[in-house]
Amino acid sequence: MRLTLHTFLTYDGVMQGPGGPDEDRTGGFDQGGWVVPYAGDEFGEIVDSWFAQAAAILLGRTTYDMMFAYWSQVTDPDNLVATKLNGLPKYVASRTLRDPEWQHTTVLDAEVVEQVRALKEQPGGELQIHGSCGLARDLHRAGLIDEYRLITFPVVLGQGKRLFTEGLPPTAFTVVESRGGSNGISYAVLTPAPITTGGEYVIVDGKEAIA
Repeated sequence: MRLTLHTFLTYDGVMQGPGGPDEDRTGGFDQGGWVVPYAGDEFGEIVDSWFAQAAAILLGRTTYDMMFAYWSQVTDPDNLVATKLNGLPKYVASRTLRDPEWQHTTVLDAEVVEQVRALKEQPGGELQIHGSCGLARDLHRAGLIDEYRLITFPVVLGQGKRLFTEGLPPTAFTVVESRGGSNGISYAVLTPAPITTGGEYVIVDGKEAIA
């Protein structure tokens, strides 16, 4: 299976609590719901395109609890996100969850990175991570994410959980797709690539050049 990451980010890289004030108040976070004013048709089309490709869902415990509380109540058969989340196999990384209520859920309770590595070896389409900041960082660190799908919003919060933090391995990306939205959002699809450093601008015969 191909492992893809999907998340919403602010300009300063925060991904915590995008959907509502009480979605995730960890660490005293009180700026939740910052996606909502920008969630127009373009946003919905992008998110639907994600879930249209999903074969299984991978979540951290906080995101799992939030998604279960909301999406398990959506029974509209025309809602693609709800249909996928309620019907597809789901994997949740947790050492404390024992009896998940959400149907089709399997708990990954130890050596999560290795269990995800094993899932990737199975045949099938996309294993999709949604949100799940800590899990996403661990899988990024392990080099297991095949593609990053990021929607960035014109918001700066100054606090909150971030996807890319100090101590992660240097990574470059190849841009597979990039576009902007009329309401200020931007969308990028990225695949990891080896990072190249040490380049330098120099002056040659009075002109700028790259060494």
